[in-house]
Amino acid sequence: MFIAGFPAGPWGTNCYVAATGAGAECVVIDPGKDAAPGVADLVREHRLKPVAVVLTHGHVDHMWSVAPVAGTYDATAWIHPADRHLLTDPLAGMSRESSAMLLGGLLGERHEFAEPDDVRELADAQELELAGLRFVVDHTPGHTEGSVTFRTPHDHPEVSEVMFAGDLLFAGSIGRTDLPGGDHPTMLRTLATKVLPLADDIVVLPGHGEQTSIGRERATNPYLLDVAQGLTENGGSQQVTRGL
Repeated sequence: MFIAGFPAGPWGTNCYVAATGAGAECVVIDPGKDAAPGVADLVREHRLKPVAVVLTHGHVDHMWSVAPVAGTYDATAWIHPADRHLLTDPLAGMSRESSAMLLGGLLGERHEFAEPDDVRELADAQELELAGLRFVVDHTPGHTEGSVTFRTPHDHPEVSEVMFAGDLLFAGSIGRTDLPGGDHPTMLRTLATKVLPLADDIVVLPGHGEQTSIGRERATNPYLLDVAQGLTENGGSQQVTRGL
């Protein structure tokens, strides 16, 4: 299995490319601003053909380049329906500061946001067969209403799966919930129901920062520790609502 990633743009968003190997079809995950040249470099170096662009959520730092990347390679774009409106209206999901940054500088490039020609919608527990890879989609709201993660089996003997986590889970932290569409109690329920049950050996490839694992975060991430403690105090109930 081949997975390569690189940080792109002013937000340092990790864009990933996954394939069965060199010379094969591939999937692009979260092409943010300035990600297109990095995708092109990987495609050229490893003789890949992008057939799908999948988005963990609709925030502009993760989807800025989805239309040009999908258009360049005639690839299908995938996004959860709750975040689809952000493809054409990214300001709807941004903070006042980020909106000012976008309007005051980045949009000076006269970038127009538009849906790719072929957009398909994701659903919870959906299994996608893309570029010879199998992805399990988990709907993981909290950061945005339409946030998802993608898990794919890995052939390393010590790694059962790789999870493209977007802005759900980071090394030592979690995604913010104070932006439009974010909700903290929902994030806590997502962590309790969609993250804590996962196997420790799953490698987590986040939307920002370094890779980690479920086991490492279960043992050290203060947010997961707090959620786990809440579950214990409530006799294993999945309804965690207390704040961090």
